Amino acid sequence: MGDKAIAWIVDLGDLPPAARHEAGFLLRRLQKGELLSMPHSRPMRDIGRHCHELRIPAGNTTWRVIYRIDPDAIVIAEVFAKKSQETPEHAIDIARRRLMRYDAEG
Repeated sequence: MGDKAIAWIVDLGDLPPAARHEAGFLLRRLQKGELLSMPHSRPMRDIGRHCHELRIPAGNTTWRVIYRIDPDAIVIAEVFAKKSQETPEHAIDIARRRLMRYDAEG
């Protein structure tokens, strides 16, 4: 079986170059079928099954990339700078809506 595709339903936005590099490295590992855990990734059951959050430190900011592992792809649903302990409800809602739209169009 080959590598999974990456389905970009959101772009990397304002991610600084070093964070983009780290995100690319971690996403490549996911494409190859590796399951990441802390400190790189944690499950996001509030969003849905097989949803996770990459944790990417960059200077004074910690970036998050919300993704879902599908049988054929890694689906990128949201990218944002995290500024508090809790994942903002707004980011969770956006990721849910994007994934629902992705599934409906799929």
